[in-house]
Amino acid sequence: MSFLPLYVYFICFSFLASLSVYFLLNSSFFYLKLFPPFLLATLIAEMVGSYLSALRKPNVAIYNFFTVFEFCFYLYVISLIISNRKMKNTLLIVIALYSITAVMNIVFFQGMDSFHTVTYAVGCLLIVGACMYYFFELFKFPNSVDLKTNPAFWICSGLLFFYCCGFPLFGFTNLISGISRLIIRNLYSIIVILNIFLYSLFTIGFLCQLKVRKYILSR
Repeated sequence: MSFLPLYVYFICFSFLASLSVYFLLNSSFFYLKLFPPFLLATLIAEMVGSYLSALRKPNVAIYNFFTVFEFCFYLYVISLIISNRKMKNTLLIVIALYSITAVMNIVFFQGMDSFHTVTYAVGCLLIVGACMYYFFELFKFPNSVDLKTNPAFWICSGLLFFYCCGFPLFGFTNLISGISRLIIRNLYSIIVILNIFLYSLFTIGFLCQLKVRKYILSR
């Protein structure tokens, strides 16, 4: 399947790694158990989108609605990770408002045939803000935390880096339509690298508990 972008294989590997959470992690990491079905859905969406692109058929609608779902999923996961009850409830309200606003923007304003740049940019900012709040809580935590074996750290680090860097690339897609093919190819290469980095950190987050589990079983 040569039509698939390189990062799709990293999504596949991340999905396979995520299956370990059902067998090797305790119930306190419930949010990780949401990732296998999400990554499987991501993999299917990417494969269908890439296949349609190879056939030169429109695939914008798939990415429009899936990215809205993606933002809502990540915000929900972060709401499960953070400790502050008010912030948890705030994120749930934000998810509801964002999903309604984004769908309305896609259907009634920017249209089904163009990427929802405005609400995508807003989604990027929401993810970045939620991840920054997680790190704020992490630094305020009274006890030391071993970041190497903390899945939430790796997941939020990947999300923060991806959406901080991806904001100017994805959020203003309509503005680069007149740029030369060379620049567009370079931007696409950056997007591929960002995706590889994101799903690599996800994979580390899924597997970073393996040594701890082995140590506990050996005692």
